[in-house]
Amino acid sequence: MNDADRLAGSDSAKHGFDVVRAAHASGGDELLGRANVVATGIGYKVRDGVRTSELAIVCSVTRKLPAAQLAAADLVPSQIDGVLTDVVATGAFRALFAPTDRLRPALGGMSIGHYRITAGTLGCVVRRGGQVLVLSNNHVLANSNDAAMGDAILQPGPIDGGVDPADRLAVLDRFVPIVMTEEASSCAFANAVASVANGLARLIRSSARLRAVSERVAANLVDAATALPIETAWVSDRVAGIGGIAGQARAELGMPVQKSGRTTGLTSGEIEQVDVTVDVQYGAGKVARFTDQVMAGAMSQGGDSGSAILDAQGNIVGLLFAGSDKTTVANRIEHVFVALEIGL
Repeated sequence: MNDADRLAGSDSAKHGFDVVRAAHASGGDELLGRANVVATGIGYKVRDGVRTSELAIVCSVTRKLPAAQLAAADLVPSQIDGVLTDVVATGAFRALFAPTDRLRPALGGMSIGHYRITAGTLGCVVRRGGQVLVLSNNHVLANSNDAAMGDAILQPGPIDGGVDPADRLAVLDRFVPIVMTEEASSCAFANAVASVANGLARLIRSSARLRAVSERVAANLVDAATALPIETAWVSDRVAGIGGIAGQARAELGMPVQKSGRTTGLTSGEIEQVDVTVDVQYGAGKVARFTDQVMAGAMSQGGDSGSAILDAQGNIVGLLFAGSDKTTVANRIEHVFVALEIGL
């Protein structure tokens, strides 16, 4: 069944589709030469936000501008060969890709990772002086403290097919070490002292018992790292699905936020808690405590770690690094920038 057959239920389509198609065939290329026009096709005319049954040549434009701001040669005529036209603002068209694809230049929101991990998310492009860098988490770029400076950073990450050296995007530049909470002491001397003390306690029939414990519960502020691109042209200042980053802002309670990540793509939420202290698991027996974090709703899953958290105006406010089935936890971006000596 062709387009004319499908549209045969409408009188205007039944008697006019071939005419509209002919007009489009003869005038479409000329329309594409006009400023802001990025596509032409056949569709229904929309009047006052309501779709009519009138067939028209539809011109997609990057944005609608008042006629006074366009040269006469760039105005879309109201008719072509007696056929109505319509103008629809669609923005520019770009090739679509999955966040797990290999892409050069790589955008924020894409799969990335140290060559020995699975994958996380490239947050965004940052700078230290005049040096262009990419930002993500320590556990994404530095393998949770176990990496060395200069290690290969792959895009996409290994679990998404990235291999070294073919997919090497960058090398590890700098990371902020994550201090893990240590509860049970492995010190033999401390255990021996505790054993002797407990023996004495039994002799005097005391119920008190000692346990060798390290009280060192360090407070981390960030899970963050940077990598140096092999070629500056291989990375982009844009974030997939969002665009350029407008600036930096402070995350506040109730603030609407958005992110683009390797696993869940573009999602949005709201800052539901601030001044958060949270214990985060980093594998078997490894827990790290973080303070002054921000918490949003369920807008991420595994693999989204490293995503830039932006407000509704496109300002960066946080760096996503952890979450549960119902929450997302992020470092305050001001702590990240200070710790790594970077900025936009």
